[in-house]
Amino acid sequence: MQWIVELMSTIGIFAGALIILVFFHELGHFLAAKFFGMRVERFSVGFPPRIWGIKKGETDYCIGATPLGGYVKISGMIDESMDTEHLDKEPEPWEFRSKPVWQRIIVITAGVIFNMILAVFIFAGMGFTAGEQRIPVKSMQGLYVQDSSLVEEVGFRTGDQLVAVNGEEVPYFRDYFGPKQLTSSELSYTVLRNGQRTTVTMPDSLLDQIADRGFIGQNNILLPSFISAVTPDSPAEEAGIKAGDKIVAVNGQPIQSWQELVSYIQNTDSPLPITIARNGQTINTEVTPNEDNIIGIRSPQQDQIFEVEYIQYGLLESVGYGYDKTVETFTGITQGFAKIFSGDISVRKNLGGPVAIAKVTKDATDAGGWLGFWSFTAFLSVTLAIMNILPIPALDGGHLMFLIYEGITRREPSEKVRMALQQIGFFILLALIILVTFNDILRQF
Repeated sequence: MQWIVELMSTIGIFAGALIILVFFHELGHFLAAKFFGMRVERFSVGFPPRIWGIKKGETDYCIGATPLGGYVKISGMIDESMDTEHLDKEPEPWEFRSKPVWQRIIVITAGVIFNMILAVFIFAGMGFTAGEQRIPVKSMQGLYVQDSSLVEEVGFRTGDQLVAVNGEEVPYFRDYFGPKQLTSSELSYTVLRNGQRTTVTMPDSLLDQIADRGFIGQNNILLPSFISAVTPDSPAEEAGIKAGDKIVAVNGQPIQSWQELVSYIQNTDSPLPITIARNGQTINTEVTPNEDNIIGIRSPQQDQIFEVEYIQYGLLESVGYGYDKTVETFTGITQGFAKIFSGDISVRKNLGGPVAIAKVTKDATDAGGWLGFWSFTAFLSVTLAIMNILPIPALDGGHLMFLIYEGITRREPSEKVRMALQQIGFFILLALIILVTFNDILRQF
């Protein structure tokens, strides 16, 4: 029964995000069309068949049974419905085809623009309500690098202090490993190692492994082996360990970080000789992990170790924050697509369909609560904008391509050409959806 609950939860969260994205995308087309006096016959969230709706004025506002998109049907426009009945009649003033090219271009691109605006407002709302937490790299002792990890394979070593990414010095930890940086053409880091500057370069051949093996995150920040709390009646309390102690050695081996200490504890079920520093004194004791390889100690919170900066944005400041985050997300996604198209990274490992997106949306929500949900929804909104503006017939970018041609040549492409390209575009999209969905399922096994 648990897997059914998980499945329904995943579907529900994904559907919620998708409805928000589709609604705002189609709202852009709808408002732009109405502004220029075009007749909108249908505003649909979801594709046919129509399962519910209400007609108000000239427009049918409805919900379709296929929840993987939506559409706005504008009179006098050849769209996904392949409706050509109007072509035998003279253009009416309220039809799409009777309006100037520049107005039609605005209507076609309005959905993409609204998706970008939605991302700005989501990020702005997060900045205004939750603020931002940033860790200055100058307050960090360095990086912790686990043996046999991708981080070690790339060339990082425990104790490395971050100095620059792609030759640019940035003050905060998160700015070293954001999507914009990870998808740049040549990713390199400058670190301070044993007093000397060293360059660590990420080979394109290893980029594909980030999704499976992970890369550098907050778990890779070197934490001192201080103990902030001891669980009552735990092996640690029985061994005389107290809050405020610093463990300096295990089995006679010096300990440099909390991560090293945890690694020792999790990899043994035998008594561990431990050396503690307390109030200038050195104390030796012995502790035996329980059956779960736990001794009952906690590390200090990050704000007890680092100079963590908490920023609360005002109303206007949050809009600027939202804009910057949207631009950063847009840059990261476009650079990622460029790497896929150039063959630098694998299509199979990095291009996800509905199944993968639903899973990631659920994971983001589970990990970050409502902030995780909205953050990933903003990411999807930017992704939807980029995908829709691609010059593929049946997408907004395909319609835009026809309009640009008309604006340059002063004549419309023939109806036969547009219909043929629309059908080709539709089959390309259908094949792509089948491909990525099949790929998603294969990646689960």
